[in-house]
Amino acid sequence: MPKLFLPYHLKKETNNEDYVEVVGKTLREVIDNLEKMYPGTKEYLVEDNRIKPGLAAICGYSATRKGLLQELEEDTEVHFLPSIAGG
Repeated sequence: MPKLFLPYHLKKETNNEDYVEVVGKTLREVIDNLEKMYPGTKEYLVEDNRIKPGLAAICGYSATRKGLLQELEEDTEVHFLPSIAGG
């Protein structure tokens, strides 16, 4: 199962877990199944049927360019990271 590493603000929704394993073959399926496991988590990750602005999904070793359509392997690690702004 893909392993999701969650941003800090989602840990309170997932009983302070650093990561959770969630079934799914695409990023969309994984997020939908995460929502079933922990209601309310999807709103932190998705807006208007895409990854929320200001948030990056790192699947494996690189940021996804396919968004929620990104295909995931059985052992893929997914990290959700907030964008950093400033100068």
